[in-house]
Amino acid sequence: MSEAPVVPTFAARSPHCELLIVIVCYRAVDLTIDCLRSLVPEVAELPGVRVAICENGSGPEAESDLAAAIEREGWKDWASLSAISPNRGFAGGNDAVLRDVLAGPAPPELFLLLNSDTIVRPGALRALLDAATTHPEAGIIGPRLEWLDGESQRSCFRDAGPLDEFVAAAATGAVSRVLGRDSVALPVQDEPGLAENVSFACALIRRDVFEQIGLLDENYYLYFDDVDFCWRARKAGWKVLYWPASRVVHLMGRSNPMESLAAQRKPRPGYYYESRARYFAKRGGRLHLWLANLAWWAGRTISWSRETILRTPPAVCEREWRDIWTHWRDPLQPPTNRQS
Repeated sequence: MSEAPVVPTFAARSPHCELLIVIVCYRAVDLTIDCLRSLVPEVAELPGVRVAICENGSGPEAESDLAAAIEREGWKDWASLSAISPNRGFAGGNDAVLRDVLAGPAPPELFLLLNSDTIVRPGALRALLDAATTHPEAGIIGPRLEWLDGESQRSCFRDAGPLDEFVAAAATGAVSRVLGRDSVALPVQDEPGLAENVSFACALIRRDVFEQIGLLDENYYLYFDDVDFCWRARKAGWKVLYWPASRVVHLMGRSNPMESLAAQRKPRPGYYYESRARYFAKRGGRLHLWLANLAWWAGRTISWSRETILRTPPAVCEREWRDIWTHWRDPLQPPTNRQS
């Protein structure tokens, strides 16, 4: 299938645009429309905000439905739509817009990468902009993510390493307590703070960061692209900031089945393990990936022993013992396993 050009006709090129929100839609038209509805009062309050939606290979019907909604709801003054094909994943869909905008004559100072499965709470954008103003050292700022009922989600993280793979596969409280860690996800905080990386379900990023380190790595089809980008930004001297005064609902699992598959211990899609391999290899080479895999296996012997003795359900996904070796010979090769 041929690729349609990305031409965000208004949102990206408006001389009045101070903040560009980028939303990538893949088989999530209804979610995207709900997300746009939540942005209406924010845009009314902040006239320098524009939105660029990238329809990421769902097909002509999805593009037509989104265009009709923008026209019907009266959003065309601040929202623009472009389409690409085939689906390029999260990084590729965002980069398709970012690349065009950053090459333009007057790119905005700030970009907000926003998932289609989010709902922006009132005042969330103002709070993020305040954080950007008061913390110029922060190149990436993440809000508090929460469920519809207001319950918080963990959205700040440490970078994963081999020891974390051991702890995750062991899935044993005693191991976590001895090593002093139970997850790469940090506990939810009510106060602002620094993190190694934040979820890109919603993340405010300065233009200067893109200009300094480049765009998202499109060789991550899905997953680990946000961790990688935050790592690169920190290496360049930027801080990653968590700002809970900004609150955004993340309807986790609505647009991607990964969370559900993991909860049911069913096999994860191959693209997850391709991204995992790339992440570890970029951090420390092929041997670093092998060390992470061996650490996972060591942890798995603990959880497997417990399951055998106590007859408890498996603590890891099916075939994970094998899938973690995806791309073990050449972990930096381009992704091959993509969503249809």
